[in-house]
Amino acid sequence: MPAVAGVDFGTQSVRVSIVDSERGRLGSAVAPYEVIRDPADPDFATQRHADHMAALGAAVKEAVASAGIAGAAVRALAIDTTGSTVVPVGGGLEPLGDYYLWCDHRGKVEAAQITRAARAQGLKHIEWCGGVYSSEWGFSKVLHWLRANPQKRAQMASALEHCDMIVAVLSGKTDPRQVTRSVCAAGHKWMYQPSLGGLPPQHFLASVDPLLEGVRDRVCGEYGSSFEIGGRLTPEWAARLGLAGGIPIPVGAFDAHWDAIGAGIREGDIVNVVGTSVCIMGIARQVDLIPGVCGVVKGSIHPDYFGIEAGLSAAGDIFEAIARRAGTSVGTLSAALDGYRPGQTGLLRLTWDNGDRTVLVNPNLGGITLGWTLTSTAADELFAAMEGVAMHTRIIIERMAEYGVPVNRIINAGGIPQKNDTLNQVYANVLGMPILIPEQETTSLGSAIFAMLAAGIFKTVEAAQDALCPAYRVVKPKRGAKAVYGALYRMFKKLYVKMGSPDAGSVTIGKILPALRAIAEKARA
Repeated sequence: MPAVAGVDFGTQSVRVSIVDSERGRLGSAVAPYEVIRDPADPDFATQRHADHMAALGAAVKEAVASAGIAGAAVRALAIDTTGSTVVPVGGGLEPLGDYYLWCDHRGKVEAAQITRAARAQGLKHIEWCGGVYSSEWGFSKVLHWLRANPQKRAQMASALEHCDMIVAVLSGKTDPRQVTRSVCAAGHKWMYQPSLGGLPPQHFLASVDPLLEGVRDRVCGEYGSSFEIGGRLTPEWAARLGLAGGIPIPVGAFDAHWDAIGAGIREGDIVNVVGTSVCIMGIARQVDLIPGVCGVVKGSIHPDYFGIEAGLSAAGDIFEAIARRAGTSVGTLSAALDGYRPGQTGLLRLTWDNGDRTVLVNPNLGGITLGWTLTSTAADELFAAMEGVAMHTRIIIERMAEYGVPVNRIINAGGIPQKNDTLNQVYANVLGMPILIPEQETTSLGSAIFAMLAAGIFKTVEAAQDALCPAYRVVKPKRGAKAVYGALYRMFKKLYVKMGSPDAGSVTIGKILPALRAIAEKARA
């Protein structure tokens, strides 16, 4: 009964699970770290490398202790992290500053410049990541860092995604050229496309800004899927983690991608990983390029399939902000939602509080709530925000289906669906499909599955999923919800396109507000 360690670096904490091939999860632990914000700049969000490593050490030791096994019995270690979390490094892979966290949007000017240049020059690479380059992604952040840190430019040896950095550090690599970079990260966030020669050509990058001269060579290297070994745990880090030295560490990936594996994704499934943000994942043997998504990348989720990623820049963060402004908690507000009916609040909520990740890819948007009355409450806004998140998800899923992604089942994974059935019911009602929720939490289970493969315990992803993934409980759409959300969704989609696209023309709010009142009155009757 061999065991492995699965590690998941989320936005606010790292979770480590010790998983046995037959008995499942034996123990787990969570260790927090700080998200550094700047009250004067809503686009600012960073984290410290030292905080990540200290949290990892604490969580691994606690997880092993809770599993009741010896650390030497752990046969492999696999690591996923938040995506688009990027750190510039100098010699010896020493960080030259803090990580740009995924939700750091300071590179929005740089992203717009990259998009304009790519379109003007007909760069094919950008078509593989939805046609618009995002402020969340690698080259935007590197260019912003180069502009903001002139005194450190000469020291920059490379820039690494968190998932690549952590595997490199644990396996003792100090030369960026020795690092096997994740195709998940490179394909979705850095425009890496093997059929086009890998990363965008150097002359294109330099045309965006001469500061990017030579950067392609510095961020280039070997690329691998999660089937490949990225390194082996050094004796030094083995001692710090309480594990055996030399155990394999597969090439890392992003948390949502491996969360989809842990949730049991197969072709025809859409997995909504709902946490601080929402990542919407699908896999397909073959699929067309999809405008507005975060990429179509071979091997990014399941190494044998194309991975399709899309999502929302905020969900749980919006719920928390609503509760914080009301001086209460999401749990308390959610308890007040029992018995809420579709559309009864009279509010329509566009959940752009942290910009739009897909399909508009516009970081300059802000949250909008229409239909306020003198009696509207914080609970009403929370319910409307849940509806807005689900309707935005519907826009994305319809876009994916339009371009050939099969959609047969919807699975809600991540932390929030495990503890908020109101949200799951809203999803079922808005999407008009049953929602499957894993009966047990799956965070870090995907990491454990790839650790099992690295250790040779299972031969295929599917065999590991069959042995380890939990069963589902099902939330079905409520009778009568389809008609209400059909009307709300038509309004939402019109507002989404017209108000979210600078060149899409105006929208008549005067027709929307009376329609919201009418829906609310009927729902409350």
